[in-house]
Amino acid sequence: MPFIHQPSNSSHPSPNAPPSWAFMGTDTNLTVTVHPFTITSTSAPTNTTVNPAAKFFGDLLDRIHLPRWVIYAIFTAGGLLILICCLCICIKCCCKGKKKRQKNQDEQINLKGLNGKTTTALVQPDVSDDDYGSTKQLRGKMLYSLDYNANLSELTVGIKQANSLKAMDLGGSSDPYVKVYICPDKSKTCETKVFRNTLNPVFNEQFSFQLSKSSLLKSIVVMKVFDFNRFSKHEIIGELRVQLCSVDWNHVIEEWQDLAEPAKFEEENLGEICFSLRYVPTASKLTVVILEAKNLKSMDTGGSSDPYVKVQLALDKRKWKKRKTSIKKKTLNPYYNESFTFDVSFELIQRVNLVISLWDHDAMTRNDAMGKIFLGCDATGNQLRHWADMLSNPRRPVAQWHSLLSAEQVNSTLTLKKKIPVPSKLMENTQRWYSK
Repeated sequence: MPFIHQPSNSSHPSPNAPPSWAFMGTDTNLTVTVHPFTITSTSAPTNTTVNPAAKFFGDLLDRIHLPRWVIYAIFTAGGLLILICCLCICIKCCCKGKKKRQKNQDEQINLKGLNGKTTTALVQPDVSDDDYGSTKQLRGKMLYSLDYNANLSELTVGIKQANSLKAMDLGGSSDPYVKVYICPDKSKTCETKVFRNTLNPVFNEQFSFQLSKSSLLKSIVVMKVFDFNRFSKHEIIGELRVQLCSVDWNHVIEEWQDLAEPAKFEEENLGEICFSLRYVPTASKLTVVILEAKNLKSMDTGGSSDPYVKVQLALDKRKWKKRKTSIKKKTLNPYYNESFTFDVSFELIQRVNLVISLWDHDAMTRNDAMGKIFLGCDATGNQLRHWADMLSNPRRPVAQWHSLLSAEQVNSTLTLKKKIPVPSKLMENTQRWYSK
């Protein structure tokens, strides 16, 4: 069957017109007409403006190789954490302000009972008002008595009883006893008997001390309460110190007093030492002249000592250089007049401490420390003033007397180390050698 293509003359065929294709002909001839058609698509214009911030955020999320739900979970957790931190800061500030307002209110409450018409609260405050808001650690109180017999030059100290002592044992109790002595002499120490498992012991013991009238005004009675331990060091509960110069000796003194925190170091009269200092910055020379000492503490059985002076320089809290004087036999008021010169540059003078100590020489046993002081920029009081006077008066010797302190007190303040400082250049060379 032949295929016949008939182009259409009209672009819009009529409804009654035959289709654009047809089979025409007989059984032997077939004609097919096909009209091509055109498909035209038209799209309406759309507004595709995108927010730059959203685009940046989307690009950032695309760069992170994590699922979107994981990223959103991380951001949510971070936001919650920041919110919790802000809430904690706000709560802390509110609590701090509330405590401050409460403290001011408490102070106003404590002052309610005070007015211009009465001084009872000032002389004898109420127990509840006195303890309210007190941060002082309560150690208990003790009843004691003092009596001085001028004819016999005898001081009698009575330890009556104690009340509400601090519990030192695990069972909530203590084994208290009292140790009594006189400062600064401390030639005699007395102790009461030990009371087991009690915080309210009744001692009723008296102790006598020979004390002249002149020494009475310079002395201090020390009463220390200890907790007895059989297999360990006895722990101190508290102490009382009474200056005898402030006591009215016209009648017997008997009173209660609260136990105080024990003094860290005993105040003893260890004597005095006189020396001069001279520093020359241009020559980098520090000269120390040990002149004399007086009223030293007797260390030998015969009531005397064999004192000598050790002069030591410490650099950056480490032992550096030392010298010592000659030994003066059997005297408590030695005279030396011996000079020592040290090379100290101007850069190091601010980092140097001068330690001067007195020692009692013993031929057969170890030498005993008699007293000690240190000078330098780390010192205080008269020692710091002497050091400052030396620096402000170069090339001029400055002499001064100093009261000796205990070696324990100076060592705890100065905290010297035994190792000698290594110079920086030597340290650098050592490090280079190890690096090779």
